[in-house]
Amino acid sequence: DVFNILLQVMDNGTLTDNNGRKADFRNVVLVMTTNAGVRETERKSIGLIHQDNSTDAMEEIKKIFTPEFRNRLDNIIWFDHLSTDVIHQVVDKFIVELQVQLDQKGVSLEVSQEARNWLAEKGYDRAMGARPMARVIQDNLKKPLANELLFGSLVDGGQVTVALDKEKNELTYGFQSAQKHKAEAAH
Repeated sequence: DVFNILLQVMDNGTLTDNNGRKADFRNVVLVMTTNAGVRETERKSIGLIHQDNSTDAMEEIKKIFTPEFRNRLDNIIWFDHLSTDVIHQVVDKFIVELQVQLDQKGVSLEVSQEARNWLAEKGYDRAMGARPMARVIQDNLKKPLANELLFGSLVDGGQVTVALDKEKNELTYGFQSAQKHKAEAAH
């Protein structure tokens, strides 16, 4: 099991595979994350007094991880939930990565601020953090573009505009082929 493998790494600084080969972990920094204890920190305080639930979260960690495992950890760091600004930075990061891919196909991407806000809202879950964001970007940006890139108006490059239809609360897509984009730019 994973905990026993990590114990070997943390104890000996080496990891031995099934064939007896050893990997050197003496100069490795292990960073591990867990959602253990998150539920306990989320509990609401009663009344007007703010209650610190971090000790309850630590109790949950003690239940899940054995003492020998916990004793080999140098530190446990508690993180806050992601702020709105950070979530928007995550959206921007995904859009920049997509634009780099589209640059190779001669396609420019323009995503309105409203559409970015919509992606940030749909791609963030307080319990899961920004993990759902990749799926939201895949489903709402990459998939709609794929058909146009392969068979539609973006085969030879062009421009994509993504906006938010506020009434329907969904994204809208404008595709303009490279030829049409060049013709409009010439006027």
